[in-house]
Amino acid sequence: MTDAVLSAQGLCKRYGAHVAVDELSFEVLQGEIFGLLGPNGAGKTSTIRILMDIFKADSGEIALLGGKPGENRERVGYLPEERGLYRDQRVLEVLVYLGRLKGVDGARAKRRALELLERVELEEWGGKRVKELSRGMQQKVQFIACLIHDPELLILDEPFQGLDPVNVELIKGLMRSLVSEGKTIVLSAHQMNLVEELCHRILLIDEGKALLYGSLKEIKRDFAPNSVRVRAADLPSDLPGVAGREQQGDVSLLTLDGIGAQAFLAELVAREVEVESFERAAVPLNDIFVAMVQGKARSE
Repeated sequence: MTDAVLSAQGLCKRYGAHVAVDELSFEVLQGEIFGLLGPNGAGKTSTIRILMDIFKADSGEIALLGGKPGENRERVGYLPEERGLYRDQRVLEVLVYLGRLKGVDGARAKRRALELLERVELEEWGGKRVKELSRGMQQKVQFIACLIHDPELLILDEPFQGLDPVNVELIKGLMRSLVSEGKTIVLSAHQMNLVEELCHRILLIDEGKALLYGSLKEIKRDFAPNSVRVRAADLPSDLPGVAGREQQGDVSLLTLDGIGAQAFLAELVAREVEVESFERAAVPLNDIFVAMVQGKARSE
């Protein structure tokens, strides 16, 4: 992943006195799943609509697949937050129609639609009217509708909305498969556990401003520089530099102060503690999200 398929520099968008997007700059790299995160009203959807050329930015620059927003529509697949399918039409007809709108000829659109219906386990529902499908089934149809023209870049706004756990796993698997095929995905979602499983890098925004940006692995490491998980028999209670201790089953979560992880491990060895496992603790993304958003609110 070395090339940016999407680059935004200094994006700004106002609605009257309200600043929805405030000097946002970020890149999305080829072949990654990039998380665009934030609380409700943070500016995520406004940012996505600017990328899709639905809204115009008041200022800033965007390069999308080597061009400006709107110049490469046929190479982008967009799943909007607001869903909309032709409820009285048959599923296969809808998919073929949407494919033709994207420049795909009818025969190819039909072949592609049948293939995608099979990938989301709806191959027997192509002849049904959309309104006959459950909400979760309709969501899967909406998802594959943005794939019908075989785009290079996918922008997905809440793709797991309305899905049960089984179908969440199915869509996760499909997203991973798409990336393995060379696609790039921008994912906006509120389920931090899913973001944590899928995303390589993230941008966390609030009130239109960037709070965190970069490698998810590095962000999580930076948020827990002095926390370790230790599984050991008879872990002493008087270990130096332990500022906090939480028992999680047979594992102790220790917060260190004034001593690094390696020095602490050396201390355990020196005391002849039988260490079964020792690792730096990772902070869940959900905790980081809450800490950053609440911390920003408190600072104001």
